[in-house]
Amino acid sequence: MTLIECKALTKKYGNYHALSNIDLQIESGHIIGLLGPNGSGKTTLLKLITGLLQPSSGTLTINGEPVGVNSKRSISYLPDHTYLDRNMRVRDAMDFFEDFYQDFDSMRAYDMLAQLAINPNHKLKTLSKGTQEKVQLILVMSRRANLYILDEPIAGVDPAARDFILNTILSNYDENASILISTHLISDIENILDEVIFIQDGNLRTHASVDDLRQKEHKSIDTIFREVFKC
Repeated sequence: MTLIECKALTKKYGNYHALSNIDLQIESGHIIGLLGPNGSGKTTLLKLITGLLQPSSGTLTINGEPVGVNSKRSISYLPDHTYLDRNMRVRDAMDFFEDFYQDFDSMRAYDMLAQLAINPNHKLKTLSKGTQEKVQLILVMSRRANLYILDEPIAGVDPAARDFILNTILSNYDENASILISTHLISDIENILDEVIFIQDGNLRTHASVDDLRQKEHKSIDTIFREVFKC
């Protein structure tokens, strides 16, 4: 089933094209890496999918419908920055999500907090930046969404916590849902990816199966990425 479809999707700021004529189709039931250098258009694409930005031209549909109220209900979004009120207790953030999202599973959320030894009575401002990001990821992955969009989910956490976070991502989404992950830490996540999308200068370079790319190039996705983008 087609979850996301972009046709000639374009986003301009004056004469600058953040995205140019993107044709893309993403199916349900996959974990997809959205990869590209800084300024390539990754976050712009994610914000268009979530409805935080509007396209300049072209079309974007979620489950066959234009981005709107229905699509926003089915998307769980983790931005690349902390957005919660830092004066909140962790418990307050949980209550906020439970009140706001009908698909929020508080039992799942508190279980993950316990596994990470995060005290729900602590205020967010007393937690390290990495722990605040873990709390946000727990909130996002505790929803029963059709699409999870994660913008740099492991960038701010220590290496010891990355395995837990990746396991959290894998074990807390429905097999009929999809996860779109934007990250620079490709070597850390490539083993969980089904597909990759390479974007450069607002243009789609590649959308392919991870297995197909590895078989064709006889290289890791991280190595292919470095060669494509001369990192």
